[in-house]
Amino acid sequence: MKNGAKILIESLVHEGVDTIFGYPGGTVLPIYDELYDSSLRHILVRHEQAAVHAADGYARASGRVGVCLATSGPGACNLVTGIATAYMDSVPLVAITGQVPTTLLGNDAFQESDITGITLPITKHSYLVNNAGELGKIVHEAFYIAGSGRMGPVLIDIPKDVQTDVVAEPETVPEKVSIRGYQPTVRGHPRQIAKAASMIAGAARPVIYAGGGVIASGGDAELMQLAETLMIPVTTTLMGLGAIPSRHPLNLGMLGMHGTESANYAITECDLLIAIGARFDDRVTGKLESFAPNAQVIHIDIDPAEIGKNKAVDLPIVGDVWYVLKEINEKLTEHRVQGPWNGRLAEWKKTERATADTDILTPQYVVQTLSDILNGAGIIVTEVGQNQMWAAQHFSFTRPRQWITSGGLGTMGYGFPAAIGASIACPDEPVIDIAGDGSIQMNIQELATVVQYDIPVKIMILNNQYLGMVRQWQELFYDKRYSYTDMPSVDFVGIAKAYGVPGICVTDSSNVKDAIETSLAHDGPFLLDFRIEREENVMPMVPAGAAINEMILGEKR
Repeated sequence: MKNGAKILIESLVHEGVDTIFGYPGGTVLPIYDELYDSSLRHILVRHEQAAVHAADGYARASGRVGVCLATSGPGACNLVTGIATAYMDSVPLVAITGQVPTTLLGNDAFQESDITGITLPITKHSYLVNNAGELGKIVHEAFYIAGSGRMGPVLIDIPKDVQTDVVAEPETVPEKVSIRGYQPTVRGHPRQIAKAASMIAGAARPVIYAGGGVIASGGDAELMQLAETLMIPVTTTLMGLGAIPSRHPLNLGMLGMHGTESANYAITECDLLIAIGARFDDRVTGKLESFAPNAQVIHIDIDPAEIGKNKAVDLPIVGDVWYVLKEINEKLTEHRVQGPWNGRLAEWKKTERATADTDILTPQYVVQTLSDILNGAGIIVTEVGQNQMWAAQHFSFTRPRQWITSGGLGTMGYGFPAAIGASIACPDEPVIDIAGDGSIQMNIQELATVVQYDIPVKIMILNNQYLGMVRQWQELFYDKRYSYTDMPSVDFVGIAKAYGVPGICVTDSSNVKDAIETSLAHDGPFLLDFRIEREENVMPMVPAGAAINEMILGEKR
């Protein structure tokens, strides 16, 4: 005899879950009572939004399904932004919410919200559980859906009476999940793969455009094999950073609105664009008709809905990146693209940003110094805005899952709790949250969480006392009319101290290296407040509506 809450906890353990991020409340008390004696580790966050972001960071760092738990009504609604973040970036997540008893559903009961209805557009699937005996099967299906195909979040909403209902014989959970209408295509069509190999071998100016799907599938080695065998240059999206080492000679860097000159020029002039696990997002393409205007396009993606959605495609291949690239590589013989194309790419790369200025305290210098000190180690998590772009541009990544950020939704407040999840997933790695002074304040209460559980996340605030990216747009396109983007100075070190976290405020570039080394040497959490140049901009920048080769370059720094 087991109640629904016990079946839930046992099912999570069976799925290999070791950590849940959550916040208790009335409608999940039976679940929390079962958690009390379970083998699962529960991290008590200080806001439900932090729970879902932490589960997201855990999933991105580990490649496993993240799990969060919240009560009904406001608790469940506080998960919505994080669920949408995971949905946009295809992150495997299971969000569990409590619900009012089934007898009160639809009656506007205390702390009732239709969370399955609210999250319908931002989940892969949702369950409102009516029978405690079905919980084992539902959990098994939820994990399968979240972690297969194009990954994403799944919601399980459990009324309180279902949690307390006692079941004599729960439904048998089949080892293999079979869901009618949900059969993701993993292997690409053989004829399409053969045609792709032929097109790639015959191209004079090919470019690989790699997105987050490469990392999600574990296809980075196959990507490298394809690039190195044929000497094809690679550019990555924001979500694809780490799929190829930053300093690899074939890496052109990130493309798009804040991409490198060489990446954006190469896309504009290529004759074959090989899009792999990417979705032709507007921040990547700019003016769509000018994106790879003279190129044939091969698009490899596990989600058929993405192929042709934004950009016309000459050769679609639906399938998992790892499988598809493996089969393409098997069909390609030794063939090198050397000469004018790669020579031209080398010339473009020579014109790009130099080492950051060290005479003044610039964000570029801070990020480069961190990168040099870590020397290939560490996991970098960011908030959203200028801090995110400076980190993407100036940190040297060496491997997949080293970079964690909110790409599609652009969620401020994401970075700190996501860094908590990443640190728990990878306890032997230094985890650094690169933040802006605006976004860090959205979940700064999680300082209490890192102290309670001694989670050694390092917070590096690039503090310009502005909502920096919005201010940059106001400078460039609104005649410097800084409407409500100026943020008064905050004593972040004092706030951290109040929670029990040590910190340093850095105002001079000569102290940057020592401050970073001090923070990394500290066993627990640590905060660094870098008072950077207030009106420093992220460059290059493609204005909205412009082609990606129409960049504002700014100063070379």
